[in-house]
Amino acid sequence: MNTAFFISWRYQRAKQKNRLVSLISFFSTLGIALGVAVLIIGLSAMNGFERELNNRILAVVPHAEITSAQSAPINHSSLLVNSLKQVAQVQGISPFVSFTALVENGAKMKVVQVKGIEKTAQDSVSRLGDFVLDQAWQSFNENSGLVLGYGIAKELDVQAGDWVTLLISQNNGDDSAQPSRERIQVSGILRLDGQLDHSYALMPIAQAQSYLGYQNQQISGVELKVSNPFEMGKLDFSPLNNYPQQLNLQAWTSKFGYMYRDIQLIRTIMYIAMVLVIGVACFNIVSTLIMAVKDKASDIAIMRTLGANNRFIKHIFMWYGLQAGMKGCLIGIVLGVFLALNLTALIQGLEQILGRKLLSDGVYFVDFLPSELHWQDVGLVFIAALLLSLVASLYPAHRAAKLQPAQILSGH
Repeated sequence: MNTAFFISWRYQRAKQKNRLVSLISFFSTLGIALGVAVLIIGLSAMNGFERELNNRILAVVPHAEITSAQSAPINHSSLLVNSLKQVAQVQGISPFVSFTALVENGAKMKVVQVKGIEKTAQDSVSRLGDFVLDQAWQSFNENSGLVLGYGIAKELDVQAGDWVTLLISQNNGDDSAQPSRERIQVSGILRLDGQLDHSYALMPIAQAQSYLGYQNQQISGVELKVSNPFEMGKLDFSPLNNYPQQLNLQAWTSKFGYMYRDIQLIRTIMYIAMVLVIGVACFNIVSTLIMAVKDKASDIAIMRTLGANNRFIKHIFMWYGLQAGMKGCLIGIVLGVFLALNLTALIQGLEQILGRKLLSDGVYFVDFLPSELHWQDVGLVFIAALLLSLVASLYPAHRAAKLQPAQILSGH
């Protein structure tokens, strides 16, 4: 086996008699390298999106929301909170008051979903406060004003410290009632670098209750944090069976579950597509080896006359194919790992050159292309490429072993 390996190694390094063999060999190596590199980059991008989804979505949005089944508010918030504490997997509970308002700054207006929350309770269900700029979350209290999403603040051209007007509709059954106007100071900016920047506006819960005319125990609903957000369907909410109001439960999957499904689907499609690309490149090895066998026919005949058996000849050309595949693999891995580690910076540089964003934060949940390299992905790609190279080498190696030395040496 060692001898066969070194002979194949010399064949790889030696100059081919037929330049076409060298050319086909070069393109098969290039094809494998590009396929491996693209697969590593694509999988790293999918890993990056999954990381950002965990850090920016599941860390920020509630795992579940419980609201009243009717349009009326929940009247017994303390009873609801105490009942939810009896649910085993619930780790955090945050009551909230939400309403839709028109935020006005001069001639600029924006419809916003405002949520009144309590800081300590909110910290128990999400890491939302980590994304409020300039430490404004630390001073979030009953008189702190409005925390606006970065995208909303940008559209309204406001900064922390500016004053805006809230137009709040009065849900009292009178369609002719004028909306109430509330002057409020922007106390902070929430920046998540994505879609949520265009939908979040926060204020203290007591302030929201006063705007809507709610009593102290009246809330719109509660946010929940659970131990395993992927098993929402298994939660036992039987402690709420005797609650005096009908309630609705909305899990995070109804709003953002499609993102996880899309990422997993794209990852699967990418595996299949890129393995096919690598497979096509690897099967270029077949034509390279067939021509190499023809090129080295006289060498094979001489080795056979010196006592080399079919197995030995077959091993030479199997090693030849594996080395061709490994060369492409290693080049592709080096290129893929380098690009995957620098993908975000490279795309940002490309965006600056083009003068436009490739991912809009108003459409996607992040406005940049994330990347996270997993070495197990690199290992899987390497093994897959080598296996395909080995399979591609079998037929030419078998054909080389069947060559008849007498016919070759006699010139027939």
